[in-house]
Amino acid sequence: MKILMVLTSHNKLGTTGKKTGFWLEEFAAPYYAFKSAGAEVTLASPEGGQPPLDPKSDEPDFQTEATRRFHRDPAAQQALANTVKLARLQARDFDAVFYPGGHGPLWDLAEDQASIALIEDFHAADKPIGAVCHGPAVFRHTLRKGGAPLVSGKSVTGFSNTEEAAVELLDVVPFLVEEMLRDQGGHYSKGEDWAPYVVVDGKLVTGQNPASSVEAAETLLGFIPV
Repeated sequence: MKILMVLTSHNKLGTTGKKTGFWLEEFAAPYYAFKSAGAEVTLASPEGGQPPLDPKSDEPDFQTEATRRFHRDPAAQQALANTVKLARLQARDFDAVFYPGGHGPLWDLAEDQASIALIEDFHAADKPIGAVCHGPAVFRHTLRKGGAPLVSGKSVTGFSNTEEAAVELLDVVPFLVEEMLRDQGGHYSKGEDWAPYVVVDGKLVTGQNPASSVEAAETLLGFIPV
């Protein structure tokens, strides 16, 4: 069982002068869920190497069992420091793909041609695709055969407008995940802010926020033949 995890390489939070990147819990929780299931996990990013960590996600208030485990795990830290350049990878070599969030993907992965092509290939091959929180930003330009948006007509979720408002970034982000998914024809729904909420449509698995990371990963695993 081979799973590809794709992380952002973008570290600037718009024009605020602050840093962003991937959200630690959204990487760590799925990573260990996949590892516990016996999966071979490959980590990738647009630029390769060490992806930027959103510093806020490493603050004490946002630590979980999975993030604490990561901080005690030199092998996982080494793997994260040496992500493969995304353009070198092909969907045929993996059983599933998973996109953690953090605000970074809004700027790079949403527009990255290698990521777009990879997702389209996974979908065409009927392989599981997962994304959590801001991870569903990667579906902004993805299409399915025939040219329709990949998420058109599909039930999806992702970071909500109300959650974006709560972190006071409505006017900073290049687009809102919830609005984009609706504009692409997705049937967007959400649960309570900050509570676990996962939506499944076929082999497309989306989670609303950091708390949805474990459930999204475990749901994705259910679609992979053992």
